[in-house]
Amino acid sequence: MSRADAMRAWLVTRHGEPVDVLEQRDVAAPEPGPGEVLVRTRAVAVNFPDVLLARGEYQVRPELPFIPGIELSGDVVEFGEGVDGARGFAVGDRVVASQIGVLSEYAVVPAPAVHRAPEALDDAQCAALTIAYQTAWFGLHRRAALQPGKWLLVHAAAGGVGTAAVQLGVAAGARVIGVVGSDAKAEVATAAGAERVLVRGRDDLVAAVREATAGAGVDVVFDPVGGESFELSTKCIAFEGRIVVVGFAGGTVPPVRANHALVKNYGVLGLHWALYQQRRRDLVDEAHAELTRLADAGAIAPVVSAVVPFDRAPDAVQELAGGATTGRLVIRVAD
Repeated sequence: MSRADAMRAWLVTRHGEPVDVLEQRDVAAPEPGPGEVLVRTRAVAVNFPDVLLARGEYQVRPELPFIPGIELSGDVVEFGEGVDGARGFAVGDRVVASQIGVLSEYAVVPAPAVHRAPEALDDAQCAALTIAYQTAWFGLHRRAALQPGKWLLVHAAAGGVGTAAVQLGVAAGARVIGVVGSDAKAEVATAAGAERVLVRGRDDLVAAVREATAGAGVDVVFDPVGGESFELSTKCIAFEGRIVVVGFAGGTVPPVRANHALVKNYGVLGLHWALYQQRRRDLVDEAHAELTRLADAGAIAPVVSAVVPFDRAPDAVQELAGGATTGRLVIRVAD
């Protein structure tokens, strides 16, 4: 497999709404440097950081213009110096990877960020595997130590990371309660494996959780929403329960009341998955191996709501920004 001299890529040319600031250009294909792998992109999953990157609101602010996209599936094309064979890959292998700058026909990624694609998943599912499922895995297992038979509450349970948390909770033998924003989203969370689903703003979350758990509360909360969702979680968390803070998709960063955590005896745990890529790559490798095992066993599979062509990438990112999507949107780059 050879590298092309030029490629199509989407670039953020200025900051603003994705549909306004993304521009498709023909640019030179990249070359892998030391410690890097060149990948021919098959598919790119859309993530909320793509929205924030376009708006200039992400914690990382690349210099304009830049290529967005942070998660792909594709084929190994070429190795940079010091990589050949070091990760057990060969040219032509199908892989997944995570790195800013992959919404293009070719992408260069650090070798430690590249993993073999699970054979049981298609290209779109593979593109949507890494960030959501690694985040859910580390949140539930590394941070919260979820055990079989325990109660797990998942906010935004019809979204990308939410469906991943529901599936992984079920695979771990937990009893899962999902919280969603509409009846249509409730169907998605139920299909992912939640045994009970609550609609935010309609159902009394605290009362429903207490009823389901016979008054004990939930042992683990997985919260990518923040704001009111976090506050409600503190009211239905069990003795020695753990609330895992994953993000603030609701737009509000909630205060953590140390006095309340003390008197109810619960813990609030932060989860920033990217730090594991930086500091404990061995754990990321172990998590990917377990996720591959679960995918091959049919226990998990990314919920892909739509696959859109490369030319419609800005529309897909903008749709995610609207907050009405379920599962994952994936951009097809090549077959």
